[in-house]
Amino acid sequence: MFVRMVYATGDPTKVDTAIRALNSQGRELLEERPGYLGAGIFVDRELGKLLTASWWQSEEARRNSDEVMRERRGGLLEPFAATTAVENYEAVVVHQVRRPEAGGGLRLTRLEFDPMDAELLTETFRASVVPRLDGLSGLARTSLLVDRERGRGLVGALFTDRQSLSASRGVQASARHEGAAKAHVTVIGLEEFEVVYAEPSN
Repeated sequence: MFVRMVYATGDPTKVDTAIRALNSQGRELLEERPGYLGAGIFVDRELGKLLTASWWQSEEARRNSDEVMRERRGGLLEPFAATTAVENYEAVVVHQVRRPEAGGGLRLTRLEFDPMDAELLTETFRASVVPRLDGLSGLARTSLLVDRERGRGLVGALFTDRQSLSASRGVQASARHEGAAKAHVTVIGLEEFEVVYAEPSN
């Protein structure tokens, strides 16, 4: 599977306007595109950060959908977004436990690695990190997304409620430390978001 992430920042007081547009017009546009598998909307209301993810059956389907979404994205995010960044990834590991729920939490870990270590990262995450996270209370889904060419990755851990997200911090910190050392990756960012909407990706 392939994923497009859109990361926007802006005035926190205007974020709900963008969420409403994405949750209605944005979802309708995505659902019309061939190869669409699901999407998610995540928000940090306090700081004014909005993250969207759309999941695609193939790299070609993702690329073709972007031709339409690029034209409409600015209008959907107005008047909230002051900055917008788009990133593309391949979903190399997706471990689904249960259906994500609105009001839950997402922890996002940003990684950098030598592109030659992409397979090492994938196998380390699958063999060492997923089993550590699998038993966490409230875990809905964990995934590893990579950009092989740029040597960048994202680890997403979705929880059904914010209490489970908070309670998991210590265990995931330990798994992150161990996994990063084994896979020769550098953790360059750690963020948490509220789940506004999240469809299964598989």
